[in-house]
Amino acid sequence: MAEERSERRIKVVAAMPGLDCHDRGLIYLTSLFRNSGMEVIYLGKFNTPENIVKTAVDEDVDAIALSYLNDHLYMMFYPKIMELLKENNAVDICVVVGGRIAEEDVPELEKLGITGFFEQGISDKTIVTHIVERVNSERWELHA
Repeated sequence: MAEERSERRIKVVAAMPGLDCHDRGLIYLTSLFRNSGMEVIYLGKFNTPENIVKTAVDEDVDAIALSYLNDHLYMMFYPKIMELLKENNAVDICVVVGGRIAEEDVPELEKLGITGFFEQGISDKTIVTHIVERVNSERWELHA
């Protein structure tokens, strides 16, 4: 499977956990990822951490892009998603988050393994470059 992963396009699950209904940013990112040559599985809004991780594992994705705009409620979901990835031996999946992320939460989320934090207004190139570099780094490690 590692060889197959290294030859195919980057595959991303895009989702919003919980009850946040502000999905314009996630829809935009889905389009950005597709226009950048990535394959996107769009789960949209109102997802459970279990559904997001199950889909990511079942679809053998390279990255998960999460968005959340409602206060600090993401701290109910992001740690659970990272825990489930660990339980499913899927810590090689790059996880990035966007929306409103409080600066004081970033260190804790980084410790969990989230690698990208993208606020509103960040450049498209920064987001795409981060995912491509993280995924290619993982792919290189698989072949080393």
